[in-house]
Amino acid sequence: MHRTAKLRLLLLACIALLPSFLKRLCYRLFFGYRIGRRVRIGLSIIDARTCQIDDDSRIGHLNVITGVANLKLGDHVKIGHLNIIRGGELVDLGRYSELIRMNEINSIPEPDVVNPVDPRFMLGNGSIVTTGHKIDFTDRVEIGRRTIIGGRNSSLWTHNRQRTQPITIGEFAYVGSEIRMTPGSALPPRCVVGIGAVVTRKIEADGWMIAGVPAKPIRELTAEDKFLIERKTRPDLPDDI
Repeated sequence: MHRTAKLRLLLLACIALLPSFLKRLCYRLFFGYRIGRRVRIGLSIIDARTCQIDDDSRIGHLNVITGVANLKLGDHVKIGHLNIIRGGELVDLGRYSELIRMNEINSIPEPDVVNPVDPRFMLGNGSIVTTGHKIDFTDRVEIGRRTIIGGRNSSLWTHNRQRTQPITIGEFAYVGSEIRMTPGSALPPRCVVGIGAVVTRKIEADGWMIAGVPAKPIRELTAEDKFLIERKTRPDLPDDI
């Protein structure tokens, strides 16, 4: 089995060198991937047991997607450069969502834990993960629609020694740089999270600024704040997302 896996990765690495139209053909013929129209794939490795990439999605260069059981990319998804997505039962990037660059999204295979796990990473429609973030989805990580994990160097952790708990971020949230989220923590919809906040629990404060160590609601968002978080995350985002 180990030898078969190595041969598979070698074949995928060779396919990565081909032009995009030949990649699509090889993925369909040799691996049964379902790839839509006008999909463009750069110099990247895509290794998943099942894979569906919908129309007009783009994957840049030097990305490694490996050991994923089920990979699903909605239409118009953008994956930039130098991202790593590894492991897990499901990675689901919603319509018009985006991973920009140098993000690490990882699930520990067969973790030594005392509770059942749900290793799924779900990025909502129109949501964006910017640069240099680390997301552990040994347990479920669910990010709502039109949410931005902004700035750099935030980390979300679902495991702690031998126990895991899921993490949830609501829709229309803006999460600033260098945020830490611990297992079982959650952020509400329509919130702004200040730089350096450490979220250690489920916070229920829709429409509030959240900050501090540990993080807590500190003030209600102004009309200008609400306007900014409700703006489209991408210029091409449809009105119905």
